[in-house]
Amino acid sequence: QETLFPYIKDNLKEYLHAHWEEEECQRDIRLLRKQAQEDCSLDGAVPIPLESGSGEEELERVIQAVVDNVQWQMSLDRKTTALKQLQGHMWRAAYATGHMKGEIFEDVVPAIRKWREAGMKVYIYSSGSIEAQKLLFGYSTEGDILELFDGHFDTKIGPKVESESYRKIAASIGCATNNILFLTDVPREANAAEEADTHVAVVTRPGNAGLTDDEKSYYSLISSFTELFLPSST
Repeated sequence: QETLFPYIKDNLKEYLHAHWEEEECQRDIRLLRKQAQEDCSLDGAVPIPLESGSGEEELERVIQAVVDNVQWQMSLDRKTTALKQLQGHMWRAAYATGHMKGEIFEDVVPAIRKWREAGMKVYIYSSGSIEAQKLLFGYSTEGDILELFDGHFDTKIGPKVESESYRKIAASIGCATNNILFLTDVPREANAAEEADTHVAVVTRPGNAGLTDDEKSYYSLISSFTELFLPSST
């Protein structure tokens, strides 16, 4: 929230100017334009016009519309595929050039290595796209740690606040839901996972949203992965 999303807002116009002629960027624009058409009835929605000429002034007009549309979507914390795709491509460029690294708490890598040595599998489920996940872990402060994960899931499998998503994940990895421990900092996600008979621990880290007294008393809370003592896999 403090690094990735502000980077999009601060660098979007420059990125579009630099990559406008590339096919990948044009695919992103087409997807955003299609989403904008679907959103036309929403309050504050920003349309993205087609280029009607080839001059610099026309290009600037369309790019500004894209910028305004993206900022509108981000202001509503939307999770559209069009928005996530563009963000992922921008972050990839930032990671590859060293402008950005994924920050990893120091207890994470040793804990995951220990779990894997015990025969357990580790998966990521995030509202961020799978591509964005792989960038964060591939260009992290601990180096490339993608080898630590057995797979990735994003909202294409379903929203994190719906219990069916956790059942689908369990089916995908060939595991009963009650053999899965889901770690999150969001009580609504924890509740959805519990409804699917998944074990849950709520992680309290610096910068996470606060919990109510009821949430603190109800959920198992950890502030470090070293506090988790998991049974060995059979």
